[in-house]
Amino acid sequence: MEIPPKSPDGSEKSPQSKELVTSNTASTLCISSRSESVWTSASRTKWDIYHKPIIVVSVGAAIFLFGIVITSLSCFQIKNKNIYKMCGPALLSLGLMLLVCGLVWIPIIRKKQKQRQKSKFLQTLKSFFFNR
Repeated sequence: MEIPPKSPDGSEKSPQSKELVTSNTASTLCISSRSESVWTSASRTKWDIYHKPIIVVSVGAAIFLFGIVITSLSCFQIKNKNIYKMCGPALLSLGLMLLVCGLVWIPIIRKKQKQRQKSKFLQTLKSFFFNR
């Protein structure tokens, strides 16, 4: 008498139940997809769309201003002058990098939003003409 192999989780399933298991590939792909689905009609607010670049811009501006303060301290402060001269420009460059990345990110999001609106419009046109 042959014993069917057990599944890795320890539960036994008959060969018929293995055939009845459905594939979750499509739903997994939709869930793991980074882009918003064409079929969802939930409108997003401006904050939902732009919150990440706004946070990056504000953090970059804060680090940039802090770098200006630290760099200016190297001109006035006699004690620990070498530390201020090293940290100040590093904070300036890091803040400027984040600031520019956030400012470039905003037009990219706007362009994607326009493309998404065009895509939704074309989908509705297709469904109107081909589903008659």
